[in-house]
Amino acid sequence: MKATDIKERYNDEILEDFRVLIEAKITKAKRDLEVIKQSYLNDYDNGTNDTSPQFKSFEEGASTMSKEANAQLAARQVKFIRDLSFAISRINNKTYGICRVTGKLINVERLKLVPHATLSIEAKRMQ
Repeated sequence: MKATDIKERYNDEILEDFRVLIEAKITKAKRDLEVIKQSYLNDYDNGTNDTSPQFKSFEEGASTMSKEANAQLAARQVKFIRDLSFAISRINNKTYGICRVTGKLINVERLKLVPHATLSIEAKRMQ
């Protein structure tokens, strides 16, 4: 769908409001990603060198699970930032807020809650 094919779209003032909202979310998401990365990379020794081997193996298992969880969180955060960046692109080409399935405007309240949404509730229900 090209911008020239669109009959109905949000006006520039509304698009600018969403740009501000999305840019703030991108900034926060990038900060959150840094926290996740720091947690993932945190390699501080918890002083278990003098504890029994059983406790150390339990702790290493927990540490591995924690790192895997952080890696998954980081991957989700990267995807979220990417989706928000795509939303900014849609704002730039005036296609933001238009359902990619129905071609109708996505409800403003939905966009406030999920600013990177590309589907209307109607289209989501059809899935």
